[in-house]
Amino acid sequence: LIGGTVKIGEISFQLKPPRNPELVPVNHMMDTMPQTVAQHLRWIMQKDLLGQDVFLIGPPGPLRRSIAMQYLELTKREVEYVALSRDTTETDLKQRREIRAGTAFYVDQCAVRAATQGRILILEGLEKAERNVLPVLNNLLENREMQLEDGRFLMAAQRYDKLLEEHTKEELDAWKIVRVSEDFRVIALGLPVPRYTGNPLDPPLRSRFQARDIYYLPFKDQLEILYNAGPAVSVERVSQLLSFATTLCSQESTNLGLPDFPVDNLTSAVRILDLFPMMSTQQLVQRLYPYEAMLGKEGRAAVDGVLRRFELLDAAQCPPPNEVVSVEPLSGPQEGRATITLRILDRHVSFQVLAGRRPPRAPSYSPGFVSTPTHARLLAEMMQSHLVKDMCLIGAKGCGKSVIAKEFANLLGYNIEPIMLYQDMTARDLLQQRYTLPNGDTAWRASPLVSAAQEGKLVLLDGVHRVNLGTLAVLSRLIHDRELALYDGTRLLRSDRYQTLKEELQLSDEEMQQRSIFPIHPAFRIIALAEPPVVGSSSQQWLSPEIITMFLFHTMKPLDVAEETTIIQAMAPNTPAEAVQQLLHLTHSLRKTSDPTVQSLASSLSTRQLLRICRRLSRHPEEKVAHAVHKACLSRFLPSLARSALQKSLSTCGIEDDLVLPGQIKDGVLTLGQVSVPVYSPDEKMKVPDVLFYDNAQHMIVMEDMLKDFLLGEHLLLVGNQGVGKNKIVDRFLHLMNRPREYLQLHRDTTVQTLTLQPSVRNGIIVYEDSPLVKAVKMGYILVIDEADKAPTNVTCILKTLVESGEMILADGRRIVSSMTTTGRPNIIVMHPDFRMLVLANRPGFPFLGNDFFGALGDIFSCHAVDNPKPQAEFAMLKQYGPDVPDAVLQKLVAAFGELRAMADQGTITYPYSTREVVNIVKHLQKFPEEGLANVVRNVFDFDTYNKEMREILITTLHKHGIPIGAKPSSVNLAKELPLPECRMTGYWTTNQGGNARRKFLCPTESNPIDVKGPVYLRVQGYPLERHEARALSFTEQQTHWQIPISEVNIICDVTTANDAIYVATCNPVSLFAIKGRSATAHCIDLYDVFPRSISGIGQPLVTLAALGNPLDGHVVLHEEQSFKMCREFAHKNWLLFYKEDGNQLDVLDVLEGKVHTISLPINLKQVFLVAEDRWLLIESKTERKFLLTKPMHMGAEDSGVCQLHTISEDPVSTGFGMTSGMEVSAPHDISSDQLSSENLSTALGQKIVSPNRVLADASSFATLIVGFPDLLSPNEVYSFRRKTSLGAVKGTDVFFGGARHAGPAKRSNCVTLLGANQVVRAIPTLDVPLADIYPKDVTPPMTAAYLEVTDLNAKKVKYIPVPRSQSLSPYTAWMSKVSNTYVVLAPMGSGGIVTVDMGGCVRIWETGLDNLQRSLLEWKSMIGAEDGRPVQITVERDSGLDVSSPRHGKVDPKNAPHVGGNQWAGGTGGRDTAGLGGMGGPYRLDAGHNVYQVSQMEKDAVPEEVKKAAREMAEKAFKQRLKEIQMSEYDAATYERFSGAVRRQVQSLRVILDSLQAKGKERQWLKNQALGELDDAKIIDGLTGEKSIYKRRGELEPELGSPQQKPKRLRLLVDVSGSMYRFNGVDGRLERSMEAVCMVMEALENYEHKFKYDIVGHSGDGFDIELVKSSKIPKNDKERLKVLKTMHAHSQFCMSGDYTLEGTEHAIKEVSHEEADEHFVIVLSDANLERYGIRPDRFAQVLTSNSQVNAFAIFIGSLGDQANRLQKTLPAGRSFVAMDTRQIPQILQQIFTSTMLSSA
Repeated sequence: LIGGTVKIGEISFQLKPPRNPELVPVNHMMDTMPQTVAQHLRWIMQKDLLGQDVFLIGPPGPLRRSIAMQYLELTKREVEYVALSRDTTETDLKQRREIRAGTAFYVDQCAVRAATQGRILILEGLEKAERNVLPVLNNLLENREMQLEDGRFLMAAQRYDKLLEEHTKEELDAWKIVRVSEDFRVIALGLPVPRYTGNPLDPPLRSRFQARDIYYLPFKDQLEILYNAGPAVSVERVSQLLSFATTLCSQESTNLGLPDFPVDNLTSAVRILDLFPMMSTQQLVQRLYPYEAMLGKEGRAAVDGVLRRFELLDAAQCPPPNEVVSVEPLSGPQEGRATITLRILDRHVSFQVLAGRRPPRAPSYSPGFVSTPTHARLLAEMMQSHLVKDMCLIGAKGCGKSVIAKEFANLLGYNIEPIMLYQDMTARDLLQQRYTLPNGDTAWRASPLVSAAQEGKLVLLDGVHRVNLGTLAVLSRLIHDRELALYDGTRLLRSDRYQTLKEELQLSDEEMQQRSIFPIHPAFRIIALAEPPVVGSSSQQWLSPEIITMFLFHTMKPLDVAEETTIIQAMAPNTPAEAVQQLLHLTHSLRKTSDPTVQSLASSLSTRQLLRICRRLSRHPEEKVAHAVHKACLSRFLPSLARSALQKSLSTCGIEDDLVLPGQIKDGVLTLGQVSVPVYSPDEKMKVPDVLFYDNAQHMIVMEDMLKDFLLGEHLLLVGNQGVGKNKIVDRFLHLMNRPREYLQLHRDTTVQTLTLQPSVRNGIIVYEDSPLVKAVKMGYILVIDEADKAPTNVTCILKTLVESGEMILADGRRIVSSMTTTGRPNIIVMHPDFRMLVLANRPGFPFLGNDFFGALGDIFSCHAVDNPKPQAEFAMLKQYGPDVPDAVLQKLVAAFGELRAMADQGTITYPYSTREVVNIVKHLQKFPEEGLANVVRNVFDFDTYNKEMREILITTLHKHGIPIGAKPSSVNLAKELPLPECRMTGYWTTNQGGNARRKFLCPTESNPIDVKGPVYLRVQGYPLERHEARALSFTEQQTHWQIPISEVNIICDVTTANDAIYVATCNPVSLFAIKGRSATAHCIDLYDVFPRSISGIGQPLVTLAALGNPLDGHVVLHEEQSFKMCREFAHKNWLLFYKEDGNQLDVLDVLEGKVHTISLPINLKQVFLVAEDRWLLIESKTERKFLLTKPMHMGAEDSGVCQLHTISEDPVSTGFGMTSGMEVSAPHDISSDQLSSENLSTALGQKIVSPNRVLADASSFATLIVGFPDLLSPNEVYSFRRKTSLGAVKGTDVFFGGARHAGPAKRSNCVTLLGANQVVRAIPTLDVPLADIYPKDVTPPMTAAYLEVTDLNAKKVKYIPVPRSQSLSPYTAWMSKVSNTYVVLAPMGSGGIVTVDMGGCVRIWETGLDNLQRSLLEWKSMIGAEDGRPVQITVERDSGLDVSSPRHGKVDPKNAPHVGGNQWAGGTGGRDTAGLGGMGGPYRLDAGHNVYQVSQMEKDAVPEEVKKAAREMAEKAFKQRLKEIQMSEYDAATYERFSGAVRRQVQSLRVILDSLQAKGKERQWLKNQALGELDDAKIIDGLTGEKSIYKRRGELEPELGSPQQKPKRLRLLVDVSGSMYRFNGVDGRLERSMEAVCMVMEALENYEHKFKYDIVGHSGDGFDIELVKSSKIPKNDKERLKVLKTMHAHSQFCMSGDYTLEGTEHAIKEVSHEEADEHFVIVLSDANLERYGIRPDRFAQVLTSNSQVNAFAIFIGSLGDQANRLQKTLPAGRSFVAMDTRQIPQILQQIFTSTMLSSA
């Protein structure tokens, strides 16, 4: 080839023979040259002749490259090709250092080679290179000059030649000047940047190129090519296809946001159609352009429209291929190919494809692969694509992509090379990496991808969606042209080009290899696996126009139920069928919805996860499906919305839990619960963890769960909050199984390299150290990976291949393979069969600032949620940590922390307090028991002391559970004790027993069975109770109090107790509340149906209660008192007595026998007291005379005889002189039904006495003792503690009941006798209390509901304990006064306490017994800790050389002067072995009264008063100043504060979350290729060779090029300001709550305008878009915010009635969706008055979900009846909330914010 010319058109070009002919491209020319291409080539030739560099610009695809190559082939020029990526540095372009024989020298790279040798440099992908890399070439392009690193200088040809005329070549070489060949040109290929993503061209660089737009070939040229490609395809079909493609590339479609159609791939499509003319065009289009997967609703509609236009919607008529029928390998010259036969309907079509080296396998036979129609079809379609091109499988995670790809490889006999892609993968990792030879020389090692290309394997690129676009672009030439240029100058060519070249140059393979040219095996194929792009998201839209041109796409359709069932039953054969059915029903219902929250749940129930669940169920069929689902979704840590959605979906499956036994080891077998496993015998004992672990039931359950999965061969993932014992559980688990472990802790800077190998340099050679991961794999240890969520998810992704296929490629070229596939390849690490991974991670979401490990890799592992232990388990565990800590303290801790955790789950507080914290508190208390609990809990809570809202929440919670944080030992506020008057004997009671018939009456009895109706089935409702410990800040008689949920018309009638249960009855309507022990729920039964108003005929029924005893424990009798009264003293013996006032008979009801015994009496009754079981005290009406009725023990027995009635005469004491002390006859309030013990009696009377006795209380005395009554017949002495004034004697108006006191006795005596404590307690109104004696003059007595008068007969004291006012006032107080003459009713509780219930439904428990009080006070003081006020002394003990001689008392100093030390005087304060305070070795402490005692700690800590005052004044002044600035009156400020204060906590916690999200978004990234920073492991070799930019440092990453700007989220709050809001505001404060909610939104989003664009709109009868806040004009200060609130209030006051909720919602959703934003939210606040206006709930549900882009939520304010609840049932889960208590509105709003808006902020 000498000379010759090439002519294009009229332009001719002189050819030169190439120096390296093997570098000239071959076989690039098209068979038929389209006119356009010829034009392009002509233009390039013009520029070439002018010596200008060209830039071919145009849409993505191989066309530009192929034109450049064709030009080079025409003009016989050598090529230097380089694909730029974001990792390209100047060394890749100019010179790179290599080490040979210990010396570093420079190797020229492509640009320098091309310049000196006169080649053409093709730069592809200019928009991918980072900004400052390409300017290196500026001077080379402009002046053809360049200074090189090794000191040489490239000089343009003309100047060099000029110099040569004056100097010799040797001189120039000595000056290191090198000539740039005049044939050197640059052809740059790039995409136009504003339209495609990438870096815009640098202006100076751009100006140096001549540009040519190379658009897709014109229509008719393209048609020509397509006709040639598919001669058998009908002409109009081809033109339709092409018209379709051209339409999608037009300017209009770009404006719609549709990515370009890959026109260049049409040829491959037509080749498939050529073989399969019956195939559907629409499906082919889907493969070329997977619009279903990547476009939103509008986009899909647009594409469908175009398809319809060109009549390509033929998917319905044309069948897809059904299955692969056979695969026949060919032999002979055709070796390496196979004939595939596909079945389409009933036709068989055969064609030849390339195949792998192993013998293919028949399609029907494949172990471990279960074929289903869907998958068979997919495989058949993949065979078609395999014919022409590489392909990409798109499918959600865990749906079986890898399985299908493997099956495909097996069918064709391919060897698979899996390559896991990760985010910061560089082009080098994909193609070639550097390493050092044993002698220290640097060399390049081909990556698995390159060697697979040479060997003809099937490469699986797993995770294309993760990797950076620029990195993948490096492969585009390999994918389109099957050519590749590597870093060390090696070139890989397509096999046919390689053959042509070989023949033209007549070289052998060896010679080609010496010139480093290798063929790519023709059978080489790539299958990329990817997750579907997220429609509408800015970050995960990986399907860019460039990638679309590279592959044919196949989407994995989700399986239908039947197919999934087949797969599960084949893979996990023994799974209970019912379980499978339930599971699939649930999964498919979740997958069908459009709701994004539910969709995310469905993704964690992928096919892979379902199989795992079923494998486990087949091994343990007794387990519950629901348990498995909760585990798979990690429901414990879902945001509250998602969790409620899951609960709703799960309600179809039933759940019960079963308990588990702790683990034990016997005979080398470990058993946990029902699972056992032989104990492992390891080689390395030291690696087996050993840990202090206290068994508790809950952790045992988790461990049993783990063991089940472990035995199934799963790798485990444990997720939980901090400090719940994840590490402990894992260590204990491994300890029990005796497994050695390796431990890896991940962190922010973990990279893929550090996970696998640590490179280091020894003697100039790179040596790799194995990381724990590799060691564990080799040795079969358990690898524990801790804090997995701290590492970037892209790093942890490489664990996927290791878990899934047991394969992983290490940085030094070795690879880990699973034990199944060991072929004797070099560099292999076989995975030990015992190797397992246990991964620990914190839960996703705020406040853990980790990455969502579970989201990325959750479905490869078997997940376990570890939670704080349940209260019982936690208590048991703490008991083991602190055996000496009192139980009460532990109970309080467990309860308080339990509540704090619940708050953290709801999002009220952000930090989840864990067991770890409690354990630390308990350890401290165990070691230092004298330190108070209140001080020790500060060890945990001092973190929060500076956050005001948080601190308030904490203190109220701790106080509620009785942890007295902040209390001082001196704050004991017990009631003041007053002395009782003298105890006087006031008379005798004589029971007249004589034979005299007048005095003794016989009373006949008769028995009747009782008539029982029923049973009636009533609904029992549980209400949560908020128990408040009353002894938080100060110690009082009151122990605890809580509110029972009564409505404001309810009236408390009665309270009674049995053991530890409290029963409260209310009337109007009648209901019963039961509170058992310390439980946290109150059960309520509404008895309205049983006690209707009409029967009684009286408007005001009154109910009394009696609690029955064994065997009827827990049964209660309610009695409606109209005329009958009930005596319940012996209810615990299961009998009750009824009598009618002024009646003359007694009815005894025996509950067990079911009989009534009626006793007729000769007298009319006023009151009956059961003083003993067989002796009753009767009081006659009118005369107040007393009678004693004796009856046989068993009524109804035949020989019982009859009841006898004896009169009792009361005789006063004679005081001599014929005088008597007056003894007025009065009706007693209460008489005990049992006697005082003899000690108590003796103490009370002040004399030693043993006798039967009763305590009687009446109006005129504090207490009266009747000694000898009722058993002794002799006259019984009466001792009495008299009052100065009788109760009820003082007249005056009552605070509550208005007016004067009610005449007539109240229905309740409110008097209780506590025999054990020797006390009489009664509730009395304020008027009867001697306030002057209790309170000092200047103190106003508190407002109280009543006082408890406690008469203590042991201490001879009486005290008055104030009962606080109730929260709410009932409108029926007047009626109240008939029940009780105070505002409370009371009943005894235990031995030394009582329980009171006030009219607001507040239940309080009081301790009155002295012994109990003293005990509690000691406990309380020990909880606060002894602050003895002593200064803390620091003592350093030196051994003074003197031994401690035997202890002695020392001399006593007569002067008693203070002595310190000296070892001589007694009573010193220091010293060695004399007695004294502090010192070492004295015999006892002796204080001679010197003041060691300093100022008490409290006084020191107190701040002087004037300082406090100054601070207060300063704050006030600032506040007034601020008001002045915004012109707000103080009244307005107070009004605003009312709303703002109510939601301060929520605002605070929302802002904390917003801040942290902002911080997370700003997290710095590694910037590579820096000249300073930390050494980048990946660049160690480059460092050896002496490169500069081998460092990496953290910095703000510029946003990815072309990645869309983060737009703010758009929120519209739609509030109800209709008339009903104003009308019912009085009932439940709904309007004010809505105003609070609005206030919360405005305050929380202040200063986040760039993140959230919000507006607030009202709806009412006046219309549905009443503007309250415009998004453009957001209120900036309190005044403007108050104005918004005032507008709301005024509007609802004056608007028309009517309801526009529906229209408002519809309008809001429509409007918001039109605006540009990342996400759209609409939140509707409404009272659910829809039915009244005839709006159907399902219509509303439809509106809420009408636009998939707008997340709409509805909050209903609990309205009349259960409207709102009914509504919520019809609305979609997680989208609607009912706030029965309006206080929840702000909290619900906060939940919506945290779980949706912020999840992705």
